[in-house]
Amino acid sequence: MDVSTLVMLVIIAAIIFYVIGIYNTLVRLINRYENAFAQIEVQLKRRYDLIPNLVETAKGYLKHESETLEAVIKARNAAHEGLASAAANPSDPNAIAQLSSAEGLLAGAMGRLNVVMEAYPDLKANQNMMQLSEELTSTENKVAFSRQAFNDAGTEYNTYKQTFPPVLFAATFGHGKDVALLEFEDSKLIQEAPKVSF
Repeated sequence: MDVSTLVMLVIIAAIIFYVIGIYNTLVRLINRYENAFAQIEVQLKRRYDLIPNLVETAKGYLKHESETLEAVIKARNAAHEGLASAAANPSDPNAIAQLSSAEGLLAGAMGRLNVVMEAYPDLKANQNMMQLSEELTSTENKVAFSRQAFNDAGTEYNTYKQTFPPVLFAATFGHGKDVALLEFEDSKLIQEAPKVSF
């Protein structure tokens, strides 16, 4: 075998190993993305389990606010369905958008419940309500942290597969579409500066 043939074989082997490296990196990044979604799923399920207990505790105090309580339960159920859909395929942008929308509705309903609860000092002082509120706040923080990790993993995956040369191979390996990031409606509101008028 002459030197030029040997050099050509080494170059071909290097290209093959490089392409294998791209494939393995895409698989690793999509697995990290899906694992990050699993962490969100755990925290959201915990929150969905806490909400009926919160509503049940509040029922005795908020007899005249049944519409608000029903709205919270309805929004919770819609968010739970959205989570189930997204959990089936976290890389489906439509499922992530559905979950995002349902979470926005749930945040709005929970916000209205908090406003209503402010008018009932006995309810706010109730030991069960205080404990549930504390657990819910803790879970909200965990959801926010998990969502950030999920979005970071999704951004890393999208960025990698859009760079050169992985972009040449991504679609061939079944990684053609970008994965969706999870944005909740309340996060959009937080980004806006508060308006103050005198």
